[in-house]
Amino acid sequence: MSYKEKKIVLFLFSIIVGILFTVTFIFALPDNPEITSISNSTYSNTNNGFINISGGVIAKINLTANFQNTRWKAFAGNITGKYTLSDSTGSTIFDWTYSSTTGKIYSTRASGSITWADVNCSSDTNLTDENTQLFFGDSSDNITRTFDDTTHSPFSAAGNTIYVNTCPTLNTYRNNVSQDTDFEEMILSDKIYSLYTTILEDDTIGYDGALYDFQMIVPENASSAWSASLAYYLYVELD
Repeated sequence: MSYKEKKIVLFLFSIIVGILFTVTFIFALPDNPEITSISNSTYSNTNNGFINISGGVIAKINLTANFQNTRWKAFAGNITGKYTLSDSTGSTIFDWTYSSTTGKIYSTRASGSITWADVNCSSDTNLTDENTQLFFGDSSDNITRTFDDTTHSPFSAAGNTIYVNTCPTLNTYRNNVSQDTDFEEMILSDKIYSLYTTILEDDTIGYDGALYDFQMIVPENASSAWSASLAYYLYVELD
């Protein structure tokens, strides 16, 4: 092989290597994060519902009762971390701390089984299957009626384009009040498993007035005979 031919082969090889490294970097799949702290909080009703009126009196009263919905649960928190160049043992040759948080968090009951290339919006069939699997049926708080909007921004999920206003959507609250600007959450599916997906924010006021990068709700098993709790696996994808 001549010197010129060797240069051409070396040049083509360098292009191929460059393409492989570029594709690996841009289309890196969502990864499991390390969960560093957990705190739990739940509502307790302290009202006594007491009334005392004299005999012979008719009291016209209006009652308001709020019940903690044990068929749903929520995650809220913040993201910290780095972009790294690491090998299979976790040894790092260099890293970059990211300065802002943009990306997605996925929650799913599937452990290591997601076909990321097939991820897209959940269909009506997917939602019906999810309601059936979790024993929600036609209840007022089932998954279909909870994710009853389709207003969301376009985004990319594991390299798949999710077009604007195409997925079942909700927005969790800010300062204890409903809103439709931040903390968008969509249901996606890989045609088999559901992925509850929220767009990451960057230190945004959340449900209780504190600053969060994400908050989302996910369903629990709604069966009256269920007394355990469903595990969810979290995946983080940074844009």
